[in-house]
Amino acid sequence: MTGAMRAQDELAPAPEASAAPVRRGRHTSPVRVVRRPAAAAALLIGLAVAAVGVTGLVLASHTGRPALTPPARPPALVPIPRGKWAAVPPSAARAVARPVRLVIPEIGVQTRLVHLGISRAGTLQVPGSTAVAGWYAGSPRPGEPGGAVIAGHIDSVQGAGVFYRLRELHRGQHVYVRRADGSLAVFRVTLVRTYPKTGFPTAAVYGPTPDAQLRLITCGGVFDPVTGHYLSNTIVYATLVP
Repeated sequence: MTGAMRAQDELAPAPEASAAPVRRGRHTSPVRVVRRPAAAAALLIGLAVAAVGVTGLVLASHTGRPALTPPARPPALVPIPRGKWAAVPPSAARAVARPVRLVIPEIGVQTRLVHLGISRAGTLQVPGSTAVAGWYAGSPRPGEPGGAVIAGHIDSVQGAGVFYRLRELHRGQHVYVRRADGSLAVFRVTLVRTYPKTGFPTAAVYGPTPDAQLRLITCGGVFDPVTGHYLSNTIVYATLVP
């Protein structure tokens, strides 16, 4: 494929098909995706017994090489969204509205959210553009009990991607998710970690949680020009602010 992107790389394999529209993603990785907390028990047993050799989500450069033109200076901070902060709904409450926008003031992220499903190959899709992030529609909606998953690219040959500075987040900083009904889910960062893809924490990312949480995922670590992928994943864990 010409231009700055190679469209055949994909993400994590999933145990079942998604209801979301299916199309080819970009980065290949054998991480299994847990769609709902009910599937977590089976996942944990599978990890312990089968030892299936799980590796990390792959959000590598579209062209098989890292950005040639990283930004000369960090982008300016974006304003904090206005609106009432939504509380964690009771477990019996109806599903919250779908997420439509993501704002992370400290690292200059302000983007719409596309919906990600499962590709024909059974892997998690990635956004079709490096400029936007995507919410995996098989995970809880941000603000529902469980871990909502949002993925984004780190870069391309055209420059920095939407999550280029994700690794710069720190504990205590805030992530804002605007939802379709206008409500604002606010999350506080609790942990930022980089894992080798061979040690991707599948259960921690896709497993059940007692409250509403968020996982932001991109590539990280060293770039391997031979395979055309980064060797690690950067993951930000965050919890909904009451």
